[in-house]
Formats: sequence, structure tokens, C-alpha cells
Amino acid sequence: MQSERLAETPAASPRGLKAAGIVAGALALAVVAAGMISRTSDTSRAQAWSDARSLPTVHLIPVRGADANGQLELPGTMAAWNTAHIFARVPGYVRSWDRDIGSAVGLGTPLGRIDTPELDQQIVAARASLARARAGAGLARSTAARWNDLLTDHSVSQQEADEKNGNLAVQVATVRGAEADLGRLLAMKAYATIRAPFAGVVTARNADIGDLVGPGASSQQPMFTIADISRIRLYVSVPQNYAAAMKPGLQARLTVPDYPGRQFTARLVGTSDAINPQTGTLQVQLVADNPGQVLRAGGYAQVSFDLPGSTGAVAIPSSALVFRAAGTQVATVGADSKVRLVRVTLGRDLGSTVEVLSGLSPGMRIVDNPPDSIATGEAVHVDESRHG
Repeated sequence: MQSERLAETPAASPRGLKAAGIVAGALALAVVAAGMISRTSDTSRAQAWSDARSLPTVHLIPVRGADANGQLELPGTMAAWNTAHIFARVPGYVRSWDRDIGSAVGLGTPLGRIDTPELDQQIVAARASLARARAGAGLARSTAARWNDLLTDHSVSQQEADEKNGNLAVQVATVRGAEADLGRLLAMKAYATIRAPFAGVVTARNADIGDLVGPGASSQQPMFTIADISRIRLYVSVPQNYAAAMKPGLQARLTVPDYPGRQFTARLVGTSDAINPQTGTLQVQLVADNPGQVLRAGGYAQVSFDLPGSTGAVAIPSSALVFRAAGTQVATVGADSKVRLVRVTLGRDLGSTVEVLSGLSPGMRIVDNPPDSIATGEAVHVDESRHG
């Protein structure tokens, strides 16, 4: 019975097995295809990510019009309106000094006195010589008068009278010479009192009582230095590219370290009209009033000039410049995100910014801090998260 039941069970159909195999193969192919598609998508995304990261990222800033007036700041050196280094004119020993450093003095104020024993003896000798000359001239005058009277009645010859008159002329000339010599020595004696040549302040005193000064001293140095600081001169070295703007009357402001926050007004009064070949600068002179004498000669000042701007010029940061053999350039980025280098002509260097005279116009956007390797046609990524 059991064998009969087994015999009655139908055998598996070959057609069903074939269909199952096809289905299994299709599933296997689908799995493989899905894997390949997934790997291709991941590869594409990775390549796109890598390509995006390989492009340099740049930041664009707008080009702005230059100010109508620009500023130029330069260091300057202050000097007194007048300065005198007073040396001893006569030899002698310092008897006293009457003014010390910091003393305000007027014109002709005595500063010190010198003992001049040798000069005093020369004056005594000169007075004696003058007295002798005057005595000789008096005798020659009376003798010539007598000889002229005798000549009227021919008691003496004309030759003798002429000799007496000639001797009188010689004696008169001797008197004048002796007077001049005495006057010279007295004028020298006047220098024994050292006086201020103008009103000002004593800025140095190098003489002490008993010092040997004047001609014949072992070392010559000024006894006193006087400075008139009612006004101050300023000397500034200006780069050559600003030389054309340095005209008399140009206004400037100055600040000094000892008065922070306080500004003083100065006016340009002249220039050297020559460029120093070693520094490439033009020396200019300015004058500033010194109320309260707060500005000190020999000090340092920061001078700020107000310069007229260039018509049609624009201003850009110095960091945007690209220096190449072809000249100075800046980088712009087109709609295709590719770089284009533009050659520019520079004007004034204002420190953190520079003036551009040609090549750019207001409203253009340029690359700030471009890489050294940037080149025309290079693709870049623009960072839009930052706005110039």
C-alpha cells in the first residue's frame, strides 16, 4: 500500500526548476547592479567633494571711490625758531655765570662774565700809545704852524715847511691808528660779559667758575646755548611720489608723545627743492606756533598732511595687490568663477590702503589677499559667507 502511494506522487516538473533558477539569477543580478550603482554614486560624490576642496577659496571685496582728501602721516623733527651756541670771544677765566638751563632771558640779558687780565693790560698799553701819539701830533701841529708863519716872510724854505706839514699828517694818522687799536680792544673787552643775542630759553650751560675759555683754551665748546621756542620749525622727509603736493601754505597737523590726544597746527613754508639720492625723499620745513612753549626743540612729532585726492581714483586695500613681472595687478572673478588679472596704475600709498588711478572703477569686486600662485583662467570658489 505504501509503495502504491509513493508511486502515485507526481515527479518535480523540469519547467518549474528552470523558472526558479531564472528568478534566483535575476535576484543576484539585481543585488550586484544595486551595489555597483551605490558604489558609483559614492565615488561621484567623493570626487565632487574632492574637486570642490581642491579649488582655492577667495574672498571678494568692493572697490570704493577714493576720498576727495587723503592723509599722509610721516615722522618729523622739531627745531627751535632760532638757536645760538655762544662761545667765548675773548680769552680768560670764567668769573661767574648768571643764568642756568631753563632760564627765560631777554635780548641782551647777561649770562656770565669772564676775567681777562691779558686783555686788560693790552688796553692799558693801547691807551698809553694813544696818549703818546696825541702828544706827538700836538707838537707836530704847533711846529707846522710856526714853519708856515716863517714861510710867509721867507725865513724858511718851502721844502722845510712841507716837511713839517707832512710830519703833522703822519702824526695825525698815528693818532687815528692808536684810537682804532684802543677801540678794538675795548670792543673785545665788551665780550667779557656774555649776553643773550635774542629772547629765549637757556637750553645748555657748559661753563663753570674758573674755567679757561676763549681762544687758547684746550677745548672750545659753547658756554651757553639759547633757543627761541616761541615758534617751532619742523623738518619732515617726504617720499618722492608726494613731492609735487608739497606746496608752501599746505596745512598739517602734528602730535607729540608727551601730549597724547592733543593736536597742533603747522604750515609748510618751504622745501629743499631737491631729492636726497640716498633716501629718495624731499625735505620740507613747516612752522608751528608754540603757545605755552609746550613743544620742545629736538623732539619727535608725527605730522599728518591733508593732501588733495586724485580725480577718478579709487581706493583698495594694499593686501589686494599682486606684484608680477608684468606690473602691479589685482584679481577679479567672473560669472564663470574664473580669475582674471587686471593691471592697475597706483597713486598715493596711504598705508593700509592705496590709491588706484586706472584699471578699476567703483563697484567692482576684487580678490582680497589673493594666493601668490593665482593666475588668469584659474577656477576658484567664492566665499559668499563674508561680505566686503
